[in-house]
Amino acid sequence: FLVLEDSPSLFKGIAYSYRQAKTTRPQFKNQNRRKMSGVPPTRMNQQVFKGKKKAAESGHKLLKKKADALKVKFRDYAKAIAETKSSMATDASSAFFSMTQAEYAAGNFKQKVTEGSLTARIRVAAAVDNVAGVKLPVFTVFETGAPVDNQSLGLVGGGKKIVAVRDKFAHYMEQLVKLASLQTSFVTLDEAMKVTNRRVNALENVTIPKIQVILDYISRELDELEREDFTRLKLVQGKKEAAHAVEKKRMKEENDRDITAEFDANDDADVVF
Repeated sequence: FLVLEDSPSLFKGIAYSYRQAKTTRPQFKNQNRRKMSGVPPTRMNQQVFKGKKKAAESGHKLLKKKADALKVKFRDYAKAIAETKSSMATDASSAFFSMTQAEYAAGNFKQKVTEGSLTARIRVAAAVDNVAGVKLPVFTVFETGAPVDNQSLGLVGGGKKIVAVRDKFAHYMEQLVKLASLQTSFVTLDEAMKVTNRRVNALENVTIPKIQVILDYISRELDELEREDFTRLKLVQGKKEAAHAVEKKRMKEENDRDITAEFDANDDADVVF
């Protein structure tokens, strides 16, 4: 009561601050309150969640760069597949037409080929290509060094046509292996892009906003605690100032009082020596 009587302006300021804080304080849903009730609004938690937010933003930036690199590689693979398919159509037509020419010139030699040794002269090797942390399978063709069978084919006629058929089908098989490698890498890259984009969207739309909401909640609670401490300190200071004013007034009254006026010489007893 002493503070309110001696400091009306302080009381008005406190009442105004309370009304303003009450009207401007945002209203949260009960669900958000329940979610954030497990996070104590302390400075330590604020620093912890700031570190989490920084790590999430760094991860989001790296995943974004990874997604961009995968998109560039994805477009390159799509372009290479389209070019390979268009060239394979011409190669297949040329190879099978050459087969028809060889059969016309040398007769039906398929049975002689199947009767010979079927040791493969060309094999397919598998390797791995690393693109932005994604392992892509790569198929390559290599020769085993096995001797060529049926060298006597075409001695009577059509030898050049048979050699041309062998070369064209070898080239066609290389293109086929290349296409298989490109399409396999294309599918693997597509799956990796989907996973990366899901992670980017999760960080951008779920994780980082959730951490930001918690940081905003902690900041609001800390600001409210600071306002409460400030109000409490002002009240304590007001009480101290009021008590000091009362004490000062009392001391002034005591100093202004005339002690000699209250002294009566008749009241003193005689002193005998």
